[in-house]
Amino acid sequence: MADAGHIKHLNETNFSKEVAHGVTLVDFHATWCGPCRMLAPVLEDVAKEVHGKGVIAKIDIDASQNIAAEYQISSVPTMILFKNGKEVDRLVGLRNADAIKKFILAAV
Repeated sequence: MADAGHIKHLNETNFSKEVAHGVTLVDFHATWCGPCRMLAPVLEDVAKEVHGKGVIAKIDIDASQNIAAEYQISSVPTMILFKNGKEVDRLVGLRNADAIKKFILAAV
């Protein structure tokens, strides 16, 4: 599933498969989180810019508590960058589009 075809929505069933190949930025978010809601349109813009080089995905920490616990998510938004299934780096908190794009492209 995706928002307007650009952002994938992950859950405990598809998470491992979706981050297994290539570069994927996963936004660990919550529906009650104000900064998470502010980040959503920024991620949509970045997803369009990095299309073909990297994937942007979201996972709701309340709906996927086991994944959130596995990656020790203690505050949201937390963005974890995966390359071929392995965590390579993470950002915590609200960031602008340029910072996120550079973060993703550094792993490509």
